[in-house]
Amino acid sequence: MEQDRLWDIAQSDPSLRCSMFSEARYRYVLRFLDRGARVLDIGVGSGDLERMALAKGVDIHALDPSEKTIERLRTSLGLGDKARSGRVEAIPFADGHFDGIVMSEVLEHLDDRVLAMGLGEVVRALKPGGFLLATTPYRERLKDSRVICPGCGLSFHRWGHVQSFDRQRMRDVLRSAGLAVETLRIDTFIDWRRPGIVDFLKSALRLVLARLGEPIADPHLIAVARKPGAAARAA
Repeated sequence: MEQDRLWDIAQSDPSLRCSMFSEARYRYVLRFLDRGARVLDIGVGSGDLERMALAKGVDIHALDPSEKTIERLRTSLGLGDKARSGRVEAIPFADGHFDGIVMSEVLEHLDDRVLAMGLGEVVRALKPGGFLLATTPYRERLKDSRVICPGCGLSFHRWGHVQSFDRQRMRDVLRSAGLAVETLRIDTFIDWRRPGIVDFLKSALRLVLARLGEPIADPHLIAVARKPGAAARAA
C-alpha cells in the first residue's frame, strides 16, 4: 500500500517525526489514559505517546504497519512483544485484551471497507466496557490538500487522507460498529506550556475559533465510544 510507504518514511526520519506529530496532541490524548490501564495505540507516529504513557504508568501497547517503527519502540522503550507490526483490520492481540484503544489521526486514512473491518477488530479486542478514543480533523476539505507528483503526474492527498468527518459521520460510523458514543466534541491541540502572555492569548483565540469549527484554527473531532458491557475504568 502507498500509505505504508508514506508513513514508513515519515516515522523513520527524526526531522519529519518532529514536524508531523504534535506532542501537544499526545499530551491531550494522555489525559484520557489512566495509570494501570492496558491501552493499545494504533498508528504510532513519533512514539511520544508511548513514551509519555509509560512515564504515567499506563500499560501501553502499540500497533503499526511499519516494522521499522515497531522495532524502534521495542529497542528504545523496551516494549518487547507489546509493540507489534500489523494492521487495524487484523489486530494481533486476543479478544477482550484492552481497557482502551487509541486511534488518534488514523480513521481519516482508512477507506470504507478497512474502516468497517478495523472498528470491528477494535470492538473484538476491547474488554466489555472498554473505550475507543479517536481523533480526526473536523470537516476537512480533502480537495484542499490534493497535490500532484511532478514525476508521474499522480494526484493524491498529501497526507493520504481518504475520509472527512463531521459529528454526524463520526457518530454513525461508531454506532454502526456497535460502540456507544459518550463524548463527541470539537477541539484542537495546544501546547499551553509556551511562556508569555502573547502566546497565551494567541492559543486562547485559536481554541475559541477551533471550537467554532473555523478551519484556520485546525479543529479536530474528539470521540470517546465504549463497548457495551460491564463498567470499565473511566476514560
